[in-house]
Amino acid sequence: MSNLSGFVKRLRDIMRNDAGINGDAQRIEQIAWMLFLKVYDAKEKDWEWDDDNYVSIIPEECRWSKWAVDDKSGKAMTGDELLDFVNNTLFQVLKGKDVKDESGNVKIKGIEVTPETPIRKAIVKTTFTDANNYMKDGVLLRQIINVIDDIDFSDYEESHAFGEIYESILKELQSAGSSGEFYTPRAVTDFMAKMIQPKIGEKMADFACGTGGFITSWLKELEKQIKTTEDKEAYSNSIYGIEKKQFPYMLCITNMLLHDLDVPQIFHENALTKDVLDYTDDDRFDVILMNPPYGGSEKTEVKNHFPDDLASSETADLFMSVIMFRLKKNGRAAVILPDGFLFGTDNAKVNIKKKLLSEYNLHTVIRMPGSVFSPYTSITTNILFFDNMKATEETWFYRLDMPEGYKHFSKTKPMKLEHFEPVIQWWDNRQEISVDGFDKAKKYTVSQLTEELGYNLDQCGYPHIEEEILDPMDLIQRYQEERASLNAEIDRVLAEITAILGGGQE
Repeated sequence: MSNLSGFVKRLRDIMRNDAGINGDAQRIEQIAWMLFLKVYDAKEKDWEWDDDNYVSIIPEECRWSKWAVDDKSGKAMTGDELLDFVNNTLFQVLKGKDVKDESGNVKIKGIEVTPETPIRKAIVKTTFTDANNYMKDGVLLRQIINVIDDIDFSDYEESHAFGEIYESILKELQSAGSSGEFYTPRAVTDFMAKMIQPKIGEKMADFACGTGGFITSWLKELEKQIKTTEDKEAYSNSIYGIEKKQFPYMLCITNMLLHDLDVPQIFHENALTKDVLDYTDDDRFDVILMNPPYGGSEKTEVKNHFPDDLASSETADLFMSVIMFRLKKNGRAAVILPDGFLFGTDNAKVNIKKKLLSEYNLHTVIRMPGSVFSPYTSITTNILFFDNMKATEETWFYRLDMPEGYKHFSKTKPMKLEHFEPVIQWWDNRQEISVDGFDKAKKYTVSQLTEELGYNLDQCGYPHIEEEILDPMDLIQRYQEERASLNAEIDRVLAEITAILGGGQE
């Protein structure tokens, strides 16, 4: 392919002329299912080369190399014929439905998946369960298919280059409306993977993995340690992901195949719908890296999967409980959580923090600038690093300030890994730091956090608030967070005064 760098733009330009495509979110979803089939076809060729007995789960008529490839002989499907095939044959078969002729006889059998079906085959049906073809112009659809088919995955250089291009497709999610929730800036995932220090033989998990950002950052760090074929095998089996939503799941599976994970342990399900008390050692992991969805509210039936004292309505809180229940003894975790978790005073939040501090070692909290996820949300977030080695004795808080020359991060000036350099330098030589009379880095004992501060982990926050124009919903969220933080501080002070006056109750 002569122009990989313009790949996304070329596809977008073609799809702009199709009446069925409405906005970037649908454009990217349209690209995603075709990319999956193209990548999967390339992987199947490898599997057939390695195993003479390999049989594709996809019927021959529906394999990419059979219907999508244009050999320039003029016989390739296009126009209404192509559109009819995609809508009424391809999608039906890949969703597991039989295609019948006019007499009602089965013409092509829909793919079947059983508990015995290998993961690398089962992912096809899972990927297409809720996928859609939005395009209505079969000629434009043929043009899109030809651009995608030009990629040569048998060429190492081109395949590797496309891996980089795929990153740009994932970044496009940030401008694709609500789909942006699936993308955590690569600088953040790389930093967390770096500080967690992966080891060959360990298995990491992300229970809301989106497009696989944390997983790919983990793999990038772990790949540096591969020295033997055994190491390579351990590397390939080192990840586990769950994604609830269809579109990011499809992108993640494709991402894993591009990273040469032939058996991607990525599952399309909801990580919150299993009783946390039922988890056994087999369900636990050495490392958990996550950015749980936050701001959402879960139904009663979801909360019923958690002990009463931990049954929060807030999605991020529930994921925090899942993380603790699924972290192995001596395991390590790095989790992104909003400010609301740090200062929250409702019973569930406090009980989750009690469990975290009394049963796990919360050793570091990194406060991140509010614009890390800008311009898509201004909610201020934090990275909590903890392990399952002992109870917390002390916790370090470190405020990561904006780099020099930046007022805010933005789409054109995003956060980079180098912006974490001050934290990385401080990490192994920790010292308390004060700037202009405000704590930038400070160590708190567990008794300070629990007895004196009443489980308020909102420490080393940002003292200077720059004036900024926010989206109305983000502004409301900001006000709600600030009000909750102020209420928490007022409640703490009133409780101290009440206790001093002798009015405290056991």
